[in-house]
Amino acid sequence: MALPPGTGPWLLPAATPDIVADTPWLRPDFADDAGTLRLSSHSFAITLGGRRVLVDTGIGNGKERANPAWHDLDTDYLDRLTRAGFAPESVDLVVLTHLHADHVGWNTRLTDGSWVPTFPNARYLTTRTEWSHWAAADMEAPRRQMFRDSVHPIRDAGLLDLVDVSAGPVEVAPGLRLLPAPGHTPGQVAVELRGDDRTALITGDAVHHPVQLARPDIGSCVDIDPALAERTRRALLASVADTDTLLLGSHFAAPTAGRVATQDGTPTPNSSFRFNSALAQTY
Repeated sequence: MALPPGTGPWLLPAATPDIVADTPWLRPDFADDAGTLRLSSHSFAITLGGRRVLVDTGIGNGKERANPAWHDLDTDYLDRLTRAGFAPESVDLVVLTHLHADHVGWNTRLTDGSWVPTFPNARYLTTRTEWSHWAAADMEAPRRQMFRDSVHPIRDAGLLDLVDVSAGPVEVAPGLRLLPAPGHTPGQVAVELRGDDRTALITGDAVHHPVQLARPDIGSCVDIDPALAERTRRALLASVADTDTLLLGSHFAAPTAGRVATQDGTPTPNSSFRFNSALAQTY
């Protein structure tokens, strides 16, 4: 789902038109000629070791949201997912990179006036740190509403599992690891996928837009710990730079998949990077 043109300046205020203009490889896919960033919101559907896995569930339909672009949507997400071979009842695992409204919306759908799990046969995963943070937080009304309609119903149905990543990456299924990626939220994870001698990495919101490869110092205005978010982003990008690992940006506009290359020599946490797009299948 493409996000409105105003999302970029709001979300990444330091990514000014001048900075975008100085990064020509962003155009035309990730920015327009005026320097406005293009962003999307993604849910990733993966078949891995015979399992059907979703990573994040997007914004959802019919949800009461403070952001007008997310409020009371009526999209064909489930139809598209089914056409891709992921009928809701067939999904085995739902991985939530973190508990923000644009990543948990399709956890549930409205049935007979109640919010019920969209994927009734799946286990939903988030981290223990993420859950504990929000459970203790003094949340504003819109976030409380999001938890009521999109998070608490999966907990109440007994479908939610909490994963402890405090000691490092955790393999939650063959070929699927959760990598701690704190900063944007305390318990956020990136998701590493391995199979058939190939590796992919889903960023979550550790990286919102390819401009942050060229300028990893640019953070999101909703990062809870901006300094930690930057350190996480730099380390994550350095870990996959100049390798065959496919980077999948949770908010990258199409083409969403690509590889990370260093712009200044051997990759280090202080490097600057670029994104080389790869073709990806979309439905």
